[in-house]
Amino acid sequence: MRILVTGHNGYIGTVLTPMLIKKGHQVVGIDANIFKRCTFIEDIPEIPSIDKDIRDIEQRDVEGFGAVIHLAGLSSDPLGGYRPKLCESINHWATVRLAVMAKAAGVKRFLFASSYQGYSAGGEGFLDEHAHLTPVASYGLSKVRVERDLSQLADGGFSPVFLRTGLAYGLSPRMRFDTTVNNLTARACVTGRITLSNKGNQWRSLVHVEDVARAYVASINAPRYRIHNESFNVGLTAENYRIKDVAIAIQTIVPFCTIEGSTTNSSQSYSYRLDCNKIARKLPEFKPQWTIGKGLNQLYQSFDRVRLRLTDLEGSRFGRVAHVNKLIAENQLDKNLRWTKG
Repeated sequence: MRILVTGHNGYIGTVLTPMLIKKGHQVVGIDANIFKRCTFIEDIPEIPSIDKDIRDIEQRDVEGFGAVIHLAGLSSDPLGGYRPKLCESINHWATVRLAVMAKAAGVKRFLFASSYQGYSAGGEGFLDEHAHLTPVASYGLSKVRVERDLSQLADGGFSPVFLRTGLAYGLSPRMRFDTTVNNLTARACVTGRITLSNKGNQWRSLVHVEDVARAYVASINAPRYRIHNESFNVGLTAENYRIKDVAIAIQTIVPFCTIEGSTTNSSQSYSYRLDCNKIARKLPEFKPQWTIGKGLNQLYQSFDRVRLRLTDLEGSRFGRVAHVNKLIAENQLDKNLRWTKG
């Protein structure tokens, strides 16, 4: 199948693209490449691609594809909260516009990168795909609105699929250090400390970035009746952990690191505990291969090998908001996150 992947040069995209190619698919990418300087390991596949902001995609860009995998957008709470109206424009309206054009072009399947952050903040109970969708931040709200609007486009010739990914972690060519597990592990390596908010009592459903990619591959290859206009929590139900237990696991792997508390409160203090039984039942081809113990070992060995530094975490090299602000200060991006002619 010929597949268009938006955001193919991002955290998930650089892991997913090689998997799709290995399965025999023809892959074309679209990416604004705002984070092209942020390569962590030099292993990004070269594929046919279009350097374009998703707000500027045209009908001709989506013609001739059997499926679209839509990963592009502002990818976190900090970026989503950078300018809420910008989040709405990029994550919501540009996505709906893309889906409308894809449907008009005859694309049969549209896989949308949704998120656990679309759910209401939970407590001790599990959240399945029928749980309330009342998010606490702009990022999650954009995901919920897209799901609502794309669902209305579904018909006999167009199948949207909503992949509500848990908290992603793990090694990628375009590494993210703003996700909880990656950040805690990296800081343990470079500072010897793990700092927890809310005593680390909040729940997270953890899923390795390679397993996230496997969910997309399974959704592309599955029969239409299994995925048509369906939402899936992406992960393993067994991989739900309290953050304090993740910290203890990191402490057993990273030598001489200590755990301490923080009085800082944020959206990270909310709990999300996902029930992932639906994807296991309806997409048996999806077979996650990572556990938190295996994933933490991968991160530690990688960070130790490259001699990760604190400036890598707190500077503009890998910090999403810091990198964007640097590009704006250099007059390479404008405040609407568009490349300038300068």
